[in-house]
Amino acid sequence: MRAFTYERAKDPVAAARAVAANPGARFLAGGTNLVDLMKIQVETPTHLVDVQDLGFDKIEATPEGGLRIGALVSNTALAADERIRRDYGLVTRATVAGASGQLRNKATTAGNLLQRTRCPYFYDTNLPCNKRRPGSGCSAIGGYSRQLAVVGTSDACIATHPSDMAIAMRALDAVVETVNAEGQTRAIPIADFHRLPGDTPHIETALATDELITAVTLPKPIGGTHVYEKVRDRSSYAFAVVSVAAVIQPDGSGRVAVGGVAPKPWRMAEAEAALPQGAKAVTTRLFAEARPTEHNRFKLALVERTLAGVLHETRTA
Repeated sequence: MRAFTYERAKDPVAAARAVAANPGARFLAGGTNLVDLMKIQVETPTHLVDVQDLGFDKIEATPEGGLRIGALVSNTALAADERIRRDYGLVTRATVAGASGQLRNKATTAGNLLQRTRCPYFYDTNLPCNKRRPGSGCSAIGGYSRQLAVVGTSDACIATHPSDMAIAMRALDAVVETVNAEGQTRAIPIADFHRLPGDTPHIETALATDELITAVTLPKPIGGTHVYEKVRDRSSYAFAVVSVAAVIQPDGSGRVAVGGVAPKPWRMAEAEAALPQGAKAVTTRLFAEARPTEHNRFKLALVERTLAGVLHETRTA
């Protein structure tokens, strides 16, 4: 691990200013992803701004009937909250499906959204990776790509987004709240928060360098049956090969977001419109522009079968 300096921020704007004033600075919360990446020098910040004292650890009702989840609410506290379990069961199911109990005790809501890809080529500093070193090339293209993306990719990157919680948040139309070094606030729909790689795969979100996440807001509950189905290579502590987050209404309509297949949580309105026609109709639209490799083409059928199981479960619930 390389040497770095450290400070503990006392308020959100001061934290944002500290990052703005120090090239190479990063915010530090739970550290479950960042610190691991620092140890292998994938991440090499020169300065860390610890935001754990900022008080963003509460879940509060909004005037619109939703919930405002502080950026520092732990994954454990989020999943266990009675209101989340009752009205946003998808979030509880997805969050509990991620990592381990010990990690969920430390991992934060904001940090979960900001997880970096688990592409093995991103983690190997001996190999070119456009996310790690822009312009160096993508070792995954032409390499072994079983775990990687089948849709939303580019000629510069085929990595997947790893978060389970983000898939649920996308299905529920969450909004990410931020503040910057000037004290200006912003509300970013989660549909716009994560970026597709294009020619700049190292730019993964819509956040500016000095922008700090303060909360994630969930809108008024939408009812329906909430199901999160995660297919993985082992029963626990593993990232999704594919995952399906669904909210299905009694009339068969609903929402579907998919993980493990794209560089961001994958959801399309035109695919959801086909829900009454069944899983095949939905996935045909979801993957209309898919570019799978020979190693991960199986994900297209796996998502269809997983969604078919989810739809059967909601109809018999």
